Order: sequence, then structure tokens, then C-alpha cells
Amino acid sequence: MDPVGQDINLNSPNKGLGPAGGVDSLTEGGAMGVAAANTLPPGLTEEEAEELYSDLAKVEEEINTLRQVLLAKEKHSAELKRKLGLSPLNELKQNLTKGWQDVQTSNAYVRTTEKLGEWNEKVTGSELYKKTSETLSVAGQKTTAAFSTMGTVLSRKLGDMRNSPTFKSFEDKVGNIKYMVVGPRRNGEAVQSPTETNPVQDNAPF
Repeated sequence: MDPVGQDINLNSPNKGLGPAGGVDSLTEGGAMGVAAANTLPPGLTEEEAEELYSDLAKVEEEINTLRQVLLAKEKHSAELKRKLGLSPLNELKQNLTKGWQDVQTSNAYVRTTEKLGEWNEKVTGSELYKKTSETLSVAGQKTTAAFSTMGTVLSRKLGDMRNSPTFKSFEDKVGNIKYMVVGPRRNGEAVQSPTETNPVQDNAPF
């Protein structure tokens, strides 16, 4: 069926008719415009101009009808999606997923993946890559061993320092300062000075 002049509403009294002032008005207006202006392109007669205006009016009417049909289809599609619970976000996710799947199955993507795999094999299988990996591995092992040795040396030095006479003398001085600050008694107990060899006896016999 020719879509020209069709009305979307089948019960409309304007079924089969275009918009007001459609083909006839445009044709008449075109003819009057041609007659009034009398400036036709070279080689174009007035009858040919009228026929072209008539065709133009029909095409524009078809465009208008198709727009109305498309609008009605879009509304119907939105209503169906609403009933199915398809939100715009879900639809976007589905479109993105489908698009990514299409990309993965495309020839360009497959060829690119294969080419990258070949390059990776060439790089990892090259002598330069192997030598570089071995050098980095040896350097890492040496660094780990150096840190381990440094930790052992520091621990030994700290142990030697604690056992040195200077450090013990320092500990004795700190103990004496604590004794002088705390006092001879604390919580009912006698506090012995670090430098004293015999404990203090409160009840010494006469």
C-alpha cells in the first residue's frame, strides 16, 4: 500500500488524507509562484515546474507520514520495554555487552590479538630478553643477600655494645638516677641502689 496520504489512526475521518493544504495547496502555490515570478530555470517549462512542485509536495507528505509512524512505533516500543522491566540503564548495559562481543568476534580484533601474541613470543624468546631477566634476577638475589648481611652485622654490633663496659656503666648511672628520684622506699618495700651490694635493713640489731 502506498504510504502517501495514510493516517496512523485507522478510525480517523482523515484516513488517506495528508495534512491540511497538502499536495493540492502546494501544487497550486507552486504554480502561482512560478506564474508570478516568471523566473524559471533555463530549459524548464511552466508545466514541468508544476509537475516538480507536485512531486515535491508528495515527497514531503510521505516524510511527514513516516515521521508520525516512527513516533507511534517508538511510543509502542517504550511501552513494551516498560512492561518487560527494561530500564534505559539495563538496555545500555546490554548494548555495551553486545557491542563488546561483536568487537571480540570481529576479524580486526582477532588479527590484532594474534599479532600481539606473536610479538610477545618473539620478545620473550629473544636472547636479549633472557639476558635481561637473568641479570635482574641475579641483582635481586645480591640485594637480598646484602640486606641480610647488614641486618646480621647490626645485630652483632648492638649485642657487643650492650656487653661493653661503657654501656654497663651507663646503665649503672641510669639506675642511680632512678634510685635518687624514687627514694629509698616505694610501696612499703626497700629499694636497693644499683651500686649497693648489700640490701638496706630497717631493723638491724644493735
